[in-house]
Amino acid sequence: MIHNLVLRRLRYALNLKEADMQQIFALAGHKIKPFSISCLLKKEDEAGYVECTDAVLEKFLDGLIIHRRGPREGATPPPAARMNNNLILKKIRIALELKEDDLLEIMDKAGFGLSRPEMSALFRKFNSRNYKPCGDQLLRNFLHGICEHYRPKK
Repeated sequence: MIHNLVLRRLRYALNLKEADMQQIFALAGHKIKPFSISCLLKKEDEAGYVECTDAVLEKFLDGLIIHRRGPREGATPPPAARMNNNLILKKIRIALELKEDDLLEIMDKAGFGLSRPEMSALFRKFNSRNYKPCGDQLLRNFLHGICEHYRPKK
């Protein structure tokens, strides 16, 4: 999945300004300039586009978790070696405090039907027998559903 798309969709859905995003990055210990944020938010074919790395997206999602839920007690988990769609989905779920019913409702709003067992398989550990990898289409629909959930069309 293109990490820049994740940033753009979350920014739109949660109605975040670039200054808000800068504060969210700062909560995760990542200093970033507003100009860099605007470059990350550009589309691939626009001038000045900068590709969002795994580390930058992880810092944003971790900062979003702290912004929405407060700092974590105890030791912070080590950074992920590679951000995959399952981890992105999990971090968004944690940040927005979404329960299973909320997730299913969001997927329905996106027009992407998902059963409870399929949903729970996305959040299992990688080596679990029932683990299901989250595809790009599923994550894209989830992000679209979040936009519909938080900013419904009038």
